[in-house]
Amino acid sequence: MRFNRFWRKGAIRKSKDLPLHFISQYENLLVQEQATNARFRLSRDSFFPCLDDATGETAFDRHYIYHPAWAMRIIKSINPERHIDISSTLHFCTMLSAVVPTDFYDYRPADVILDNLTSSFADLTRLPFQDSSVPSLSCMHTVEHIGLGRYGDVLDYDGDLKAIAELKRVIAPGGSLLFVVPLGRESVICFNAHRIYDKRQVLTLFNDMELVNFTLIPEDGKDGGLVSDPPDELLKRQFYGCGCFWFKKMDTTQ
Repeated sequence: MRFNRFWRKGAIRKSKDLPLHFISQYENLLVQEQATNARFRLSRDSFFPCLDDATGETAFDRHYIYHPAWAMRIIKSINPERHIDISSTLHFCTMLSAVVPTDFYDYRPADVILDNLTSSFADLTRLPFQDSSVPSLSCMHTVEHIGLGRYGDVLDYDGDLKAIAELKRVIAPGGSLLFVVPLGRESVICFNAHRIYDKRQVLTLFNDMELVNFTLIPEDGKDGGLVSDPPDELLKRQFYGCGCFWFKKMDTTQ
């Protein structure tokens, strides 16, 4: 009820500033209350106006709905004994922990308590794992932020390169890395939010690993949801698409 307290303090808007349809619906509900058994307190001092949700379709962030769905399907197929995630969305990690023990690490660790889930601090440019020790690893929609200062980290133009080097260092031979970044037709820094990469750039950064799957989440829903092996023509239409890469570290001992 945090927002409701702000409402009472007048930090959102005054009752007189609310649109007429909101007041009309409220008064309609008051009339309905009088004709039935009143089970709640209904009054103006408990207003919590949500004015943008009466839409024909449910809106959603395409990046953050589709990329965890992509990752969950892959991890289900891998079926690791344990999975380590570096700073991906908590929605992904909390749900994944229901089926696979999951260790979540972030520069700003989350105080979340669930069975089969741990949450700890980690600096992605200095991961606390031994070389070649992690068989199942994800870092999704994270590397593009490293070094831009958005989350309190130190400004470092090459912070993303250091983060990628760490991911490759700790992944075990034969192990899987799920890597997600914004993807577009050109490489650009949108300071201080994120970097946008192009496909060629990402593949060059991971040219010593095997690409198992590349899937694009196009920025325009008309182009589909999860598009596996998208054509170049589709990639060239993106400014802020989402690139999902499943890499495996080559096992040179075999």
